[in-house]
Amino acid sequence: MKGSNSQAQAASRRRRYVWLVPLLVGAAFLGEIAFLGRLDMSKNVAAVESWTTSFYRSSATWGVDAPPGSGHDDDGGGDDREIRQCEERLEREDAVPYDRDFERDPVLVGGAAKDWNKCSVGCDFGFSASKTPDATFGIAPDPSVESILRSMESSQYYSENNINAARGRGYQIVMTTSLSSDVPVGYFSWAEYDIMAPVPPKTEEALAAAFISNCGARNFRLQALEMLEKLDIKIDSYGACHRNRDGKVDKVDTLKRYKFSLAFENSNEEDYVTEKFFQSLVTGAIPVVVGAPNIQEFSPGEGAILHIKELDDVISVARKMKHIASSPDAFNQSLRWKYDGPSDSFKALIDMAAVHSSCRLCIHIATKIHEKEERTPKFMNRPCSCSSKKGTVYHLYVRERGRFKTESIYLRSDELTLGALESAVHAKFRSLNHVPVWKDERPASIRGGDELKVYRIYPIGLTERQALYKFRFSDDTELAKYIKDHPCAKLEVIFV
Repeated sequence: MKGSNSQAQAASRRRRYVWLVPLLVGAAFLGEIAFLGRLDMSKNVAAVESWTTSFYRSSATWGVDAPPGSGHDDDGGGDDREIRQCEERLEREDAVPYDRDFERDPVLVGGAAKDWNKCSVGCDFGFSASKTPDATFGIAPDPSVESILRSMESSQYYSENNINAARGRGYQIVMTTSLSSDVPVGYFSWAEYDIMAPVPPKTEEALAAAFISNCGARNFRLQALEMLEKLDIKIDSYGACHRNRDGKVDKVDTLKRYKFSLAFENSNEEDYVTEKFFQSLVTGAIPVVVGAPNIQEFSPGEGAILHIKELDDVISVARKMKHIASSPDAFNQSLRWKYDGPSDSFKALIDMAAVHSSCRLCIHIATKIHEKEERTPKFMNRPCSCSSKKGTVYHLYVRERGRFKTESIYLRSDELTLGALESAVHAKFRSLNHVPVWKDERPASIRGGDELKVYRIYPIGLTERQALYKFRFSDDTELAKYIKDHPCAKLEVIFV
């Protein structure tokens, strides 16, 4: 009986003290808050961030309500700390994973065999019984598969190669010699043509050599040849048209002996520049061009080519040919680019082909797939910028032309300038010990050292023509507006 009374008393005491437990927990919680209130405010925020990693906010703000003396002083240290915290947070919260990883699930292109060695994005060519291709050459019967047109012929002979006509026929991806096509396939490349080869002795009596075999070309090239001859320009013709020399010769070896090469195309079409022109550059025979109206964009240096835009130009071009041929100084000046190196614009153009067109096709397709996903809420809700007392930090993504992966850079609201953008891009890629895509392709004489020189920065998605010749951020104001209007803006850089 006595034992029973003792147990009852103990139970009564436990019931009396149970109600004290919530009070003790609450007191501990208030004490913790008081303790945290004495810590540096930025540490409080960082601590809360680490506790609430599952909590997502669509905007980022650091230190806006920080009280005086909280550690955000004005000596620069506080500013740097806030900037670093903003960058770290954006790096974390903007890193939304894509549904498709191209290393595990490569781009698949049907209708052709693989013809390249490496690519910066997972890419397969061929057919799969278990997988629908992302794109295929020719018109795809499946509307979910993009149709690809690829041709290196002039649209003046093959009208279907006109970009607008190709779109009208159902091709979503156009690959032609036009730099305005989705994936240009030019005749040029460092690997195919030894463009920087030394200038050999010019031993032929005739000023120029011509290799023209299509005598029904849809331009005035035969009339131009005849006019040059009437103006006492001696021409050795090896082709079927106006032949006066045995045509069974090696074209490149033959051109080496002449001061001029008649690089006469069969069409006067923008960007249609064939091997005639590039073989002339290899041999040090100054190209005399009938063809692309924009041929000067393909020139390796000032005065390196002569252009007959129309028949009325033949007289002045003939005069220049005679002057250059009779003046060693004038001839050497036209070939100065062989000794000093070609212009940056020429390198930027030819470097495009350092990445095989099939790889560039896969990069184009993969980029479009990711861009489609970036229009979904999980990407649209990324912060992409972070505000503090000292301003806003903007998160941008940059990649080199010819590569797929992007890298993060950050610009502050008080530094949204073209100079700051170039500096940030340069610093980022230098920190990665980045090797440009063209490093193994260019001739050794123009590869340079380890420096990185920025040539162009532009939004991802532009055509090569836009990127190289048309698009520019006109000033700092336009750049700032673009960055603010395009959260997590994606840019591409060309290094030369």
